[in-house]
Amino acid sequence: MKLAELSAADRHRAIAGVFTERVVAAKSWDAPAPVAGWAARDVVRHLVEWFPAFLAGGSGIELPRGPGVEDDPVAAWQTHADGVQAVLDDPATAGRTFSNPHTGDLPLDQAIDQFYTSDVFMHTWDLARATGQDDRLDAGYAELLVTGMEPMEELIRSSGQYGPRVPVPADADGQTRLLGFIGRDPNWTP
Repeated sequence: MKLAELSAADRHRAIAGVFTERVVAAKSWDAPAPVAGWAARDVVRHLVEWFPAFLAGGSGIELPRGPGVEDDPVAAWQTHADGVQAVLDDPATAGRTFSNPHTGDLPLDQAIDQFYTSDVFMHTWDLARATGQDDRLDAGYAELLVTGMEPMEELIRSSGQYGPRVPVPADADGQTRLLGFIGRDPNWTP
């Protein structure tokens, strides 16, 4: 089944599962990453640190805290990812709302999927590229994301969450277009 066809819980399970494989296989946490000023460890730190406050602020849900990323990036990520998965797998999540002044009210699982799971998907490339691992993303899902983001480019750029667009060939595949859109040089190497 395609990523786009999965439920929010199953999509997170699949995407976080691939990211987990890259985390477990990482050899050098100090290796430079494609985001300026970041090392591989910072990719994990970003995901583990921004989302808990966002989730708590919009839903009141507190995720379990693991060890710090400095001490143990693998355990920090695993605790975090398991906590997010538990929220998505909880039957009560279906009836919960996420409220945020910037996003409005959304079903909780949709908010997690839209803002967080897609971020894990995109940062999988960053971690894989930084640590010399397989950096191929699911082609269909990459295409779906970039196609959905392009019409909102002005809004997305004004958020400050993405760097300047990196030009890519007009006939580039979905992954290359997505990387360029979010400000990554698809040809970046450490």
